[in-house]
Amino acid sequence: MSSPKKPPLVRAPLNRERVSLAAVRLADESGLDALSMRNLAQELGVVPMALYKHVANKEELFDEMINALVLEIDPLQKDLEWKPALRHRILSARTVLLRHPWAPHVIESRTSASPVVLDYMDTLIGIFLKAGFSLDLTHHAMHALGSRMWGFIQEVFPTPESPTDPEELAEAFAQWSIRYPNIIEMATAANHTDESQRTQGCDDQFEFEFALDLMLDGFERLHKSGWSSTQVSRSQNASLESAVRGKRK
Repeated sequence: MSSPKKPPLVRAPLNRERVSLAAVRLADESGLDALSMRNLAQELGVVPMALYKHVANKEELFDEMINALVLEIDPLQKDLEWKPALRHRILSARTVLLRHPWAPHVIESRTSASPVVLDYMDTLIGIFLKAGFSLDLTHHAMHALGSRMWGFIQEVFPTPESPTDPEELAEAFAQWSIRYPNIIEMATAANHTDESQRTQGCDDQFEFEFALDLMLDGFERLHKSGWSSTQVSRSQNASLESAVRGKRK
């Protein structure tokens, strides 16, 4: 007596969500360089041409991947005051990006914002407006946040690699101390091994939160003082005119 045949494996239908989530998974596991339409199709068990029914090209695929990441961000905590609500939203975005280290590069390469991205930005603007911020200050606050609203910042220059050989390191350190005394003094002071001093070092999370809190406190101060960009512009113009008159005398 023959054994009963196993039912055929039913594959979930392909759609944009499946494609984008598989692309995110592939980028997480192997990096962006490994993310090709051919490799993604293999990951999904389909022919490459099947993907183009759901994403027109790789740029559109990147857009969908960013949409998937934005949807991972914690929802707005409506019961919180504006500052902790905004802080929570941005730090949640940072948590998401730390899970997907390829994301900042893709975000920076986008030339337009998708509806999902705009929804996220709209909630941030709404936090400011609900707290009574003017449209003027909100506009400038969003610009000030920049990529920080997505949980990352771009360092101006990476820290150079130090020599691994102790003698070479000592020689290099002596040379750097002469040429860059302020940098070396700051770096040495920040390089503590004592647990109580560790937050003074270059801990990326600490530095991110420090700058974020600094900005939020600044926004609050400007809001309470009734700040407006037109007042700043008039003050700057008056100072410029005064300086010009002083030179003419």
